[in-house]
Amino acid sequence: MDKDYNAVFWDIGGVLLDLDSVGEGHRAFAAALAAEYDRDPEDALETWRATLSEYFASHEDTTYRPARIGYGRAVEAIAGREVPESAWLSLFERATADHLDPSPGAVETVRRLDGQVYQGIVSDIDTWEAERLLDGFGVLGHLDDVTTSEAVGRTKPDPAMFETALEKSGTDPSRTLMVGDRHEHDMEGATRAGIDTVAFGGSAAAAGPEDPAVDVAVADLRELPEIVGVE
Repeated sequence: MDKDYNAVFWDIGGVLLDLDSVGEGHRAFAAALAAEYDRDPEDALETWRATLSEYFASHEDTTYRPARIGYGRAVEAIAGREVPESAWLSLFERATADHLDPSPGAVETVRRLDGQVYQGIVSDIDTWEAERLLDGFGVLGHLDDVTTSEAVGRTKPDPAMFETALEKSGTDPSRTLMVGDRHEHDMEGATRAGIDTVAFGGSAAAAGPEDPAVDVAVADLRELPEIVGVE
């Protein structure tokens, strides 16, 4: 890519956040719930996954459904009764915090780009969870802004996500990069907004280098500074 950039938009899940560690965190939380409500751990995990899958699958178009509500429903499905958020949220945060990991090179790269380019988050996630993850990884203070689907009310590839992030950044779309792992949401959504794209894993990288929505693919996030034009 033969130009310099002055902004980078990051996705969280699958990019800054290692998705395998999310699964481990949820497994740990389901096990904690199983112990509390006298359930088989594997049965509790299956109930958790099935309830969340049904919850997220029921959304219409790009309307965002907060994960926090889904988590609450999954907890109640395991418990077999109503459970106030105050009874499970802190347990969720503790159980998952020990397992959630950043993708290799993510923290190093965000810190390397700090002060060199504008860095923003554009992610389909609840705001509270985004800030918790980024703070836990020690990168929140190295980012200029966080745009979440909870705040916008829409998920990528809805134009509102990218328009909101661009408005806050004040940057030219043609000199902005979107780093993502999902082809439709990240690559196609950003391309329609005039933003260049960097595919990192997932369906984004699987599309191949000839895909018109993928400007460049990387196997290691530490390749990004050179692409951006940071020595």
